[in-house]
Amino acid sequence: VFAREATPAVAKLLKELDKATIKNGNTEMGSYAVFCNDKDGLDKQLEKLATEQKLTKLVLSIDNPAGPEKYSISKDAEVTVLLYTDFQVKANHSFRKGDLTDAAITKVVADVSKIVK
Repeated sequence: VFAREATPAVAKLLKELDKATIKNGNTEMGSYAVFCNDKDGLDKQLEKLATEQKLTKLVLSIDNPAGPEKYSISKDAEVTVLLYTDFQVKANHSFRKGDLTDAAITKVVADVSKIVK
């Protein structure tokens, strides 16, 4: 997950992906979120998010606002989710600000089946 802000919708997405990671632990599934933002205090905000959402497997990190260069994250996307296995992307979801709804989160989590065996 590449996100610009730690919004309530992003927190919910991360919680659901953490649950999916735990559920699929026997498949060696891993999950992480990269926050593409250089805002002061973001590290503390993410610590709070991890505690409040009780994240146990999903890793949180911070990168520059453009995100990792090799991933070419869209500047228009508020949230981008890449589901991949064996270095091949199996699902790519991109959301503009306000588009990460409960239905969208459900679809992303359903697509986890594309990467677990």
